[in-house]
Amino acid sequence: MSLSNRSVRVVVSVIAIPLILLICFYGKIPFLFLTLIIGLVSFYEFGVMNRNKENFVNRIPGLLSVGIIILNSYEHFIDFNNLVLAIVPLLLILELFRNRTSAINNLGSTLLGIFYIGLFSAALLGVREFYSNSELVYSRGGLVIISMLITIWVCDSAAYFLGTAFGKHKLFPRVSPNKSWEGAIAGFVFSIITVIALKSLLLDFFDWADIIVFGVIVGIAGQSGDLIESLIKRDAGVKDSSALIPGHGGIFDRFDSVLYTSPLLLLYMTYFM
Repeated sequence: MSLSNRSVRVVVSVIAIPLILLICFYGKIPFLFLTLIIGLVSFYEFGVMNRNKENFVNRIPGLLSVGIIILNSYEHFIDFNNLVLAIVPLLLILELFRNRTSAINNLGSTLLGIFYIGLFSAALLGVREFYSNSELVYSRGGLVIISMLITIWVCDSAAYFLGTAFGKHKLFPRVSPNKSWEGAIAGFVFSIITVIALKSLLLDFFDWADIIVFGVIVGIAGQSGDLIESLIKRDAGVKDSSALIPGHGGIFDRFDSVLYTSPLLLLYMTYFM
């Protein structure tokens, strides 16, 4: 007897979520490996979706570039400006040897994938390694990531259930016809409530101003990341970025909000904490 789609989703979640949370808390090489999986697979899925628009992402140098950006965020073996100076000319030269419709569209899609997915994945790693200068507080980075994930999950759930029950005003109909302003506001409010609850449970090293900003960032950026990926999928004419995760779609589907939240959170932590 085959499991229903909802049952498959539950089984996968029960297995995957504790493992992901454990990796987030431990950090170091396991989290680097997780980040590489998120970045590389998301870029691959992004490239496949682009085919539907006859944009041909240069897959191999793109994957290498995303991988190097993430690894460089962990080891800092090259100045980022020099890294960009290496990536962009290489892609321009390689496009000369490809007979793939529009060179502008191909280059634009490849570079967007590299710097959107690559940089945002590196930012996720940056948040986890933010406290890496001291072993005494290294676990704090893991607590921040875990708190971000919990808040995103609560935000998504509140937006879905309350939006379904009370939603009357469409948010962005051309992007996601089922999402409403009521659902988005509910998600935002529950993001704030969630981080306030997490202040005493996981984020006691954040002051109250940082807690509120944390909730605002997740409540806005998390939902924005989901909408942006929905925009890309709708333009490509696909429901999911892939069918890699049974019942859940692709890696890009599962981590779109995390990817979009991470750089904004990292910027705030770097310059205001």
